[in-house]
Amino acid sequence: MSKEPDASRLQALEERIARARAALEPESANEAMQSFSQAQMAWRMILELVIGIGMGVGLGYGLDLAFGTRPWLLVVFTLLGFAAGVNVMIGSAREMGRAAGAREPARGDGDGEGARAPDE
Repeated sequence: MSKEPDASRLQALEERIARARAALEPESANEAMQSFSQAQMAWRMILELVIGIGMGVGLGYGLDLAFGTRPWLLVVFTLLGFAAGVNVMIGSAREMGRAAGAREPARGDGDGEGARAPDE
């Protein structure tokens, strides 16, 4: 037996490995990155809301302790923190919409009209 490998068998093995890797990879790397990006944006929006509420609670509680107005400032600043968190989330959603609109081409035939039946 010779110690040198058979070139044709190695080539066939490399081709089989390449086909197996191609079958396991996602259809495109862009799709995988897009789903990862969507998960990132979802977490970002959740964190924006939670941080807004948390800041409102902390600030309201601190001011209640300082002024002795418990629980009124806590309630007011919690609601203001919620409103601020929702406002920032809406801004993030607009940003995602603009980014998605720039990435995807417009659908349809370009005239802005849906499919209609011919006039009789």
